[in-house]
Amino acid sequence: MASLFEEFEIHRISEPLFEIAGHPIAFTTSALWMFIGVACAVLFFLIAIRKKAVVPGRMQMSAEVLYDMVGNLVADNAGEKARPYFPFMFSIFCFVFFANLVGLIPHSVSYTSHVIVNLALSFTLFFVIVMIGFIRHGFHFFGVFLPAGTPVFAAPVMYCIEFFSFWVRPFSLSLRLFGNMLAGHLLLQVFASLMAGLLTAGWLSGLSIFPLAAELAIIAFEFFVAFLQAYVYSILSSVYLHDAIEMH
Repeated sequence: MASLFEEFEIHRISEPLFEIAGHPIAFTTSALWMFIGVACAVLFFLIAIRKKAVVPGRMQMSAEVLYDMVGNLVADNAGEKARPYFPFMFSIFCFVFFANLVGLIPHSVSYTSHVIVNLALSFTLFFVIVMIGFIRHGFHFFGVFLPAGTPVFAAPVMYCIEFFSFWVRPFSLSLRLFGNMLAGHLLLQVFASLMAGLLTAGWLSGLSIFPLAAELAIIAFEFFVAFLQAYVYSILSSVYLHDAIEMH
């Protein structure tokens, strides 16, 4: 391997399409794998529901479990008033979940381990949440930054603290997902590199079975992490949506 971070490098696969503030914007490997991830999600659900059997098969059951799980997650954490926003929340979950899964394909790009991608997703989520807050409550939405019962003399300080903590949330969402996916893929790279090194180490080549076992265990664990991180991301998103709807 040339570098442990080779997997996370972004390369252009087209000429610049346009410029923003002097920076050329081109179609990259990261964008390509985003399209592939979304296509996999769409294809999975299209295949799963193509027959709509009363007694579901494995794929239909898997799709129904994911659908019901996210629906219950949104209802439990954001309330029944959040039901109209379920399609958006379900899309967020599927984007993160299938992105994490696609990142496990050899020679793919794990784009959820790119902090800029996660930031773009998180700020899109928060833009929608803020818009929902303003649509439902108008300028009273600013009251979400001032806890009820706050003394008058402490109100300015509390308002600044709550305002700052609100806009830290997209960064914490992004960095949590970025850190977990980056760490898992680095571990895979380290053990794969160690195994390759031992295989060419002559009489020590038999020891390569140990990093191979660790590699397989980490791969299995990464499938669980792929789901867990999408689940945690969706829970926190639902909690933040609840704040916009209920104002507390």
